Amino acid sequence: MALAKTVTRVIRLEHPVISGFKEFIMRGNVIDLAVAVVIGTAFTALVTAIVVNIFNPLIASIFEAESLAQALPLTLPGGDKILFGAVIGALINFLLIAAVVYFVIVLPLNKLKEAQDRRRAAGVPSAVVVDPTTELDLLTEIRDLLAKNAAADQGPKH
Repeated sequence: MALAKTVTRVIRLEHPVISGFKEFIMRGNVIDLAVAVVIGTAFTALVTAIVVNIFNPLIASIFEAESLAQALPLTLPGGDKILFGAVIGALINFLLIAAVVYFVIVLPLNKLKEAQDRRRAAGVPSAVVVDPTTELDLLTEIRDLLAKNAAADQGPKH
């Protein structure tokens, strides 16, 4: 009988682990992360194409090799080769991605943060002002204004 309840509970997806997973998936951050991964993958493909088709041939021509992967080979006694050119290509790929991330994302965000810090230090209020008024405060104010207007309308007329 206990097994039947467990199976039913699992089939209905009411297990605490499944419920927690559903809550996690429904958060907006997961969607943002998925978009970032897709864009990152496309960006990596772009940088890889630039490295393979522009930088690798240039560096390979310096070392007089057909491709960068074949540049700077080190032949071991057993006949195997260590291809330092392939490592150089991967290093260039990494450095290009790191440079773009730094100059397109990190540096502008740091400059923006510095500007906000300078404005705060100078006493300039931030662009977004948060009004701490609650709905109850607004409803109370509306009620008081209506009561004041009603009293003014019923006052003495000349």
